[in-house]
Amino acid sequence: MTTTTPIYQVDAFTDRLFGGNPAAVMPLTEWLPDPLLQQLALENNLSETAFIVPLADDPAADYHIRWFTPATEVPLCGHATLASAWVVFHKLGRAGDTVRFQSKSGVLGVSRNGDWLTLDFPRLSTESRPTPPDILAALPGAPAESLYVPNDTNYLVILENEAAVRQATPDLRRLKALGNQGLIVTAPGDDGDFVSRYFAPGAGIDEDPVTGSIHSVLTPLWAERLGRETLNARQLSARGGELRCQLKGDRVAIAGQAAFYMEGAVRLPEA
Repeated sequence: MTTTTPIYQVDAFTDRLFGGNPAAVMPLTEWLPDPLLQQLALENNLSETAFIVPLADDPAADYHIRWFTPATEVPLCGHATLASAWVVFHKLGRAGDTVRFQSKSGVLGVSRNGDWLTLDFPRLSTESRPTPPDILAALPGAPAESLYVPNDTNYLVILENEAAVRQATPDLRRLKALGNQGLIVTAPGDDGDFVSRYFAPGAGIDEDPVTGSIHSVLTPLWAERLGRETLNARQLSARGGELRCQLKGDRVAIAGQAAFYMEGAVRLPEA
Protein backbone atom coordinates (compact mmCIF):
# COMPACT_ATOMS: atom_id res chain seq x y z
CA MET A 1 0.00 0.00 0.00
CA THR A 2 1.39 3.39 -1.03
CA THR A 3 1.48 6.06 1.69
CA THR A 4 1.40 9.72 0.75
CA THR A 5 1.51 12.96 2.70
CA PRO A 6 0.60 16.47 1.52
CA ILE A 7 3.18 19.11 0.72
CA TYR A 8 2.78 22.83 0.14
CA GLN A 9 5.25 25.44 -1.05
CA VAL A 10 4.83 29.06 0.01
CA ASP A 11 6.97 32.14 -0.68
CA ALA A 12 7.35 33.96 2.65
CA PHE A 13 8.00 37.63 3.44
CA THR A 14 6.71 38.76 0.06
CA ASP A 15 3.40 39.62 -1.60
CA ARG A 16 4.40 38.20 -5.00
CA LEU A 17 5.37 34.86 -6.44
CA PHE A 18 9.08 34.23 -6.96
CA GLY A 19 9.98 36.75 -4.27
CA GLY A 20 10.77 36.25 -0.60
CA ASN A 21 11.91 32.87 0.66
CA PRO A 22 10.28 29.64 -0.53
CA ALA A 23 9.50 27.09 2.18
CA ALA A 24 8.06 23.62 1.98
CA VAL A 25 5.41 22.76 4.57
CA MET A 26 4.54 19.11 5.21
CA PRO A 27 1.65 18.44 7.61
CA LEU A 28 1.95 15.00 9.23
CA THR A 29 -0.41 13.01 11.43
CA GLU A 30 2.52 11.71 13.49
CA TRP A 31 6.29 12.05 13.46
CA LEU A 32 8.29 10.13 10.90
CA PRO A 33 11.81 8.91 11.76
CA ASP A 34 14.36 11.72 11.87
CA PRO A 35 16.52 10.29 9.04
CA LEU A 36 13.44 10.29 6.77
CA LEU A 37 12.61 13.89 7.71
CA GLN A 38 16.14 14.87 6.72
CA GLN A 39 15.89 12.95 3.44
CA LEU A 40 12.62 14.71 2.61
CA ALA A 41 14.18 18.12 3.29
CA LEU A 42 17.15 17.24 1.11
CA GLU A 43 14.86 16.08 -1.69
CA ASN A 44 12.80 19.29 -1.45
CA ASN A 45 16.10 21.22 -1.79
CA LEU A 46 14.76 24.46 -0.29
CA SER A 47 16.45 26.41 2.48
CA GLU A 48 13.86 25.02 4.92
CA THR A 49 11.21 22.35 5.09
CA ALA A 50 8.79 22.67 8.00
CA PHE A 51 7.07 19.57 9.38
CA ILE A 52 4.01 20.10 11.57
CA VAL A 53 2.02 17.62 13.67
CA PRO A 54 -1.26 18.59 15.43
CA LEU A 55 -1.29 18.61 19.25
CA ALA A 56 -4.79 17.63 20.28
CA ASP A 57 -4.17 17.54 24.04
CA ASP A 58 -1.69 20.38 24.58
CA PRO A 59 -3.34 23.49 26.09
CA ALA A 60 -0.30 25.64 25.25
CA ALA A 61 0.11 24.88 21.53
CA ASP A 62 -1.83 23.72 18.49
CA TYR A 63 0.98 22.10 16.47
CA HIS A 64 4.47 20.80 17.00
CA ILE A 65 6.86 22.23 14.39
CA ARG A 66 10.37 21.23 13.29
CA TRP A 67 12.56 22.75 10.59
CA PHE A 68 15.16 21.07 8.39
CA THR A 69 17.56 22.52 5.87
CA PRO A 70 18.87 20.12 3.21
CA ALA A 71 21.72 19.35 5.62
CA THR A 72 20.50 19.65 9.21
CA GLU A 73 17.73 20.44 11.69
CA VAL A 74 17.76 24.03 13.01
CA PRO A 75 16.51 25.43 16.35
CA LEU A 76 14.52 28.37 14.93
CA CYS A 77 13.20 29.39 11.51
CA GLY A 78 11.01 32.37 10.70
CA HIS A 79 10.03 32.07 7.07
CA ALA A 80 9.00 28.41 7.29
CA THR A 81 6.96 29.18 10.42
CA LEU A 82 5.19 31.98 8.58
CA ALA A 83 4.59 29.63 5.64
CA SER A 84 3.28 26.95 8.01
CA ALA A 85 0.82 29.40 9.54
CA TRP A 86 -0.38 30.37 6.06
CA VAL A 87 -0.99 26.68 5.29
CA VAL A 88 -2.80 26.12 8.59
CA PHE A 89 -5.13 29.07 7.96
CA HIS A 90 -5.68 28.66 4.22
CA LYS A 91 -5.30 24.93 3.51
CA LEU A 92 -6.03 23.11 6.79
CA GLY A 93 -9.11 25.16 7.63
CA ARG A 94 -8.13 26.59 11.00
CA ALA A 95 -10.69 29.07 12.30
CA GLY A 96 -9.72 32.28 14.06
CA ASP A 97 -6.65 34.44 13.60
CA THR A 98 -4.01 32.80 15.78
CA VAL A 99 -2.05 29.55 15.80
CA ARG A 100 0.62 28.36 18.24
CA PHE A 101 3.56 26.12 17.38
CA GLN A 102 5.58 24.19 19.95
CA SER A 103 9.24 24.16 18.91
CA LYS A 104 12.83 23.75 20.04
CA SER A 105 12.69 27.49 20.80
CA GLY A 106 9.51 27.32 22.88
CA VAL A 107 5.97 28.22 21.89
CA LEU A 108 5.81 30.47 18.81
CA GLY A 109 2.55 32.26 18.13
CA VAL A 110 1.46 33.53 14.72
CA SER A 111 -1.43 35.95 14.24
CA ARG A 112 -3.01 37.18 11.04
CA ASN A 113 -4.35 40.60 10.18
CA GLY A 114 -5.56 40.73 6.60
CA ASP A 115 -2.69 39.61 4.35
CA TRP A 116 -0.07 40.06 7.07
CA LEU A 117 1.13 37.32 9.41
CA THR A 118 3.02 38.26 12.58
CA LEU A 119 5.43 35.90 14.30
CA ASP A 120 5.86 36.10 18.08
CA PHE A 121 9.51 35.07 18.46
CA PRO A 122 12.01 35.10 21.31
CA ARG A 123 14.54 37.90 21.56
CA LEU A 124 17.94 36.29 21.04
CA SER A 125 20.97 37.43 22.99
CA THR A 126 24.41 38.17 21.56
CA GLU A 127 27.99 38.21 22.80
CA SER A 128 30.61 40.68 21.58
CA ARG A 129 33.69 38.89 20.25
CA PRO A 130 36.77 39.63 18.15
CA THR A 131 35.85 38.79 14.56
CA PRO A 132 37.22 35.31 13.79
CA PRO A 133 40.10 35.18 11.30
CA ASP A 134 38.01 33.08 8.88
CA ILE A 135 35.41 35.87 8.67
CA LEU A 136 38.08 38.54 8.20
CA ALA A 137 39.56 36.46 5.37
CA ALA A 138 36.17 35.61 3.86
CA LEU A 139 34.76 39.15 3.90
CA PRO A 140 37.25 41.93 3.18
CA GLY A 141 36.26 45.05 5.09
CA ALA A 142 34.64 43.16 7.96
CA PRO A 143 35.04 45.01 11.28
CA ALA A 144 37.44 43.80 13.97
CA GLU A 145 34.54 43.23 16.41
CA SER A 146 31.49 41.08 15.75
CA LEU A 147 28.53 39.66 17.62
CA TYR A 148 28.00 35.97 18.30
CA VAL A 149 24.53 34.42 18.73
CA PRO A 150 24.73 31.43 21.10
CA ASN A 151 21.21 30.21 20.26
CA ASP A 152 22.07 29.28 16.67
CA THR A 153 25.88 29.82 16.51
CA ASN A 154 25.61 32.65 13.98
CA TYR A 155 28.07 35.51 13.79
CA LEU A 156 26.86 39.03 12.98
CA VAL A 157 28.91 41.89 11.54
CA ILE A 158 27.77 45.48 11.08
CA LEU A 159 28.92 47.09 7.82
CA GLU A 160 29.10 50.78 6.98
CA ASN A 161 26.08 51.16 4.72
CA GLU A 162 23.48 49.41 2.57
CA ALA A 163 25.76 49.35 -0.46
CA ALA A 164 28.36 47.36 1.48
CA VAL A 165 25.74 44.77 2.42
CA ARG A 166 24.42 44.58 -1.13
CA GLN A 167 27.92 44.15 -2.60
CA ALA A 168 29.16 41.59 -0.07
CA THR A 169 30.55 38.44 -1.71
CA PRO A 170 32.04 36.38 1.12
CA ASP A 171 34.19 33.33 0.49
CA LEU A 172 31.73 30.61 1.49
CA ARG A 173 34.47 28.00 1.90
CA ARG A 174 36.13 30.14 4.56
CA LEU A 175 32.79 30.71 6.27
CA LYS A 176 32.09 26.98 6.32
CA ALA A 177 35.47 26.45 7.98
CA LEU A 178 34.11 28.31 11.03
CA GLY A 179 32.12 25.19 11.89
CA ASN A 180 29.05 27.21 12.86
CA GLN A 181 25.69 27.87 11.20
CA GLY A 182 26.34 31.13 9.34
CA LEU A 183 27.10 34.84 9.06
CA ILE A 184 24.66 37.77 9.22
CA VAL A 185 25.73 41.06 7.63
CA THR A 186 23.71 44.20 8.33
CA ALA A 187 23.78 47.99 7.98
CA PRO A 188 21.45 51.00 8.16
CA GLY A 189 18.99 51.07 5.27
CA ASP A 190 18.65 53.75 2.62
CA ASP A 191 14.85 53.50 2.45
CA GLY A 192 13.98 51.33 5.46
CA ASP A 193 15.52 51.26 8.92
CA PHE A 194 18.03 48.46 8.32
CA VAL A 195 19.04 45.85 5.77
CA SER A 196 20.68 42.45 6.03
CA ARG A 197 21.87 39.35 4.24
CA TYR A 198 22.47 35.88 5.64
CA PHE A 199 25.02 33.30 4.51
CA ALA A 200 24.69 29.85 6.09
CA PRO A 201 27.08 27.36 4.47
CA GLY A 202 27.32 25.53 7.79
CA ALA A 203 23.63 24.62 7.40
CA GLY A 204 23.94 23.73 3.72
CA ILE A 205 22.66 27.14 2.47
CA ASP A 206 24.95 29.48 0.53
CA GLU A 207 22.63 32.47 0.99
CA ASP A 208 19.18 32.38 2.53
CA PRO A 209 16.77 34.64 0.59
CA VAL A 210 14.85 36.00 3.62
CA THR A 211 15.47 34.87 7.18
CA GLY A 212 12.87 35.65 9.81
CA SER A 213 14.86 34.17 12.71
CA ILE A 214 17.85 36.50 12.33
CA HIS A 215 15.47 39.39 13.00
CA SER A 216 15.18 38.08 16.56
CA VAL A 217 18.74 39.43 16.83
CA LEU A 218 18.60 42.32 14.37
CA THR A 219 15.47 43.93 15.81
CA PRO A 220 16.85 44.54 19.33
CA LEU A 221 20.22 45.57 17.85
CA TRP A 222 18.74 48.27 15.60
CA ALA A 223 16.04 49.26 18.09
CA GLU A 224 18.81 50.21 20.50
CA ARG A 225 20.91 51.95 17.85
CA LEU A 226 18.01 53.88 16.30
CA GLY A 227 16.11 54.59 19.52
CA ARG A 228 12.75 53.14 18.51
CA GLU A 229 10.99 49.81 18.84
CA THR A 230 9.10 49.59 15.51
CA LEU A 231 11.29 49.08 12.45
CA ASN A 232 11.02 48.31 8.74
CA ALA A 233 13.59 45.86 7.42
CA ARG A 234 14.67 44.50 4.05
CA GLN A 235 16.78 41.47 3.23
CA LEU A 236 18.86 42.17 0.15
CA SER A 237 19.07 38.75 -1.49
CA ALA A 238 18.34 38.34 -5.19
CA ARG A 239 14.71 37.46 -4.35
CA GLY A 240 14.40 40.11 -1.65
CA GLY A 241 12.03 40.37 1.27
CA GLU A 242 10.18 42.91 3.40
CA LEU A 243 9.66 42.60 7.16
CA ARG A 244 7.96 44.74 9.80
CA CYS A 245 9.61 44.26 13.17
CA GLN A 246 8.78 45.38 16.69
CA LEU A 247 10.72 44.86 19.92
CA LYS A 248 8.42 43.80 22.78
CA GLY A 249 10.62 43.26 25.82
CA ASP A 250 11.98 39.72 25.65
CA ARG A 251 9.92 38.98 22.52
CA VAL A 252 10.14 40.20 18.93
CA ALA A 253 7.19 40.59 16.54
CA ILE A 254 8.20 39.86 12.94
CA ALA A 255 5.52 40.43 10.30
CA GLY A 256 5.39 39.55 6.63
CA GLN A 257 3.15 38.45 3.81
CA ALA A 258 3.07 35.21 1.85
CA ALA A 259 2.44 34.06 -1.72
CA PHE A 260 1.14 30.54 -2.38
CA TYR A 261 3.05 28.61 -5.05
CA MET A 262 1.95 24.96 -5.17
CA GLU A 263 0.59 21.91 -3.40
CA GLY A 264 0.89 18.20 -4.00
CA ALA A 265 1.45 14.81 -2.41
CA VAL A 266 4.71 13.10 -1.50
CA ARG A 267 4.99 9.33 -1.85
CA LEU A 268 6.71 8.03 1.25
CA PRO A 269 9.01 5.01 1.08
CA GLU A 270 7.52 1.78 2.32
CA ALA A 271 8.62 0.72 5.77
